[in-house]
Amino acid sequence: MSTLRMAAVAEEFGRDLDEDFRTVERLIAAARADGIRLLALPEACLGGYLLSLDGDSGPDAGPPPLAVDGPQIRRLAALAGEMVVVAGYCEADGEARYNSVVCVSGDGVLGNHRKVHQPLREDASYSCGDRFRAFDTPVGRVGMMICYDKAFPESARALALDGAQIGVCVSAWPGSRTNAAADLAEDRWKRRFDLFDRARALENQIVWLSANQSGTFGSLRFVGSAKVVDPGGDVLADTGVTAGMAVAELDVAEALRTARRSMGHLRDRRPEAYTYPVGAASA
Repeated sequence: MSTLRMAAVAEEFGRDLDEDFRTVERLIAAARADGIRLLALPEACLGGYLLSLDGDSGPDAGPPPLAVDGPQIRRLAALAGEMVVVAGYCEADGEARYNSVVCVSGDGVLGNHRKVHQPLREDASYSCGDRFRAFDTPVGRVGMMICYDKAFPESARALALDGAQIGVCVSAWPGSRTNAAADLAEDRWKRRFDLFDRARALENQIVWLSANQSGTFGSLRFVGSAKVVDPGGDVLADTGVTAGMAVAELDVAEALRTARRSMGHLRDRRPEAYTYPVGAASA
């Protein structure tokens, strides 16, 4: 049996890229000292997220655009070294900007994902991605998504069908914009965040890491709640609504075999029964 020690982070990040890298360096150092081999950092941890989701950013220029093959991502890879690190950033591709997440090790970029699903007015700041693909890493086959992507079962299912053993979802998921709970732990958007994490792990019978921003940024108050979920949908570690690192260790291959031994959700699918008109249920 070969166990993997992994962690998902809840932490606060902002526009100051140098400060963000100092935070990333601190988190990677702490994870390395704890024997962690896979570390998930939040959405937009390199340069911060949007100040609001209503499309009005005022004088804010937005997150700094970074090239996936540029010096900042190479710096992240150098910090990762022997670890596998997942981190969110604003990706520049010509004039287009994407809300992206990259997976790196000391060997360089292992995978990159552009957020497909855009909530509210996020499309005023970013172009959208158009695919979900799993990829091989030193810690297993990984699939990545960003925040609102996990509200759509097809996202995680596409990754699981592509062989992902571990799903990593990085987020800048805020509390409710209306009827906000005084206690963030009781917030209804936090409850949805947690439900999606457990459901996506269980329905695909994969290991699930969920990283999220914490604290506040602009008009947004983030719910934290970074966690590691096993293929049965059970939460192995959770930071709660504060900053922290959710750490868990398990034999991923054995956990998947155990979860799928009797009731294999991917094996028992009946795709011929799932046909539906393109564009059905459009609002």
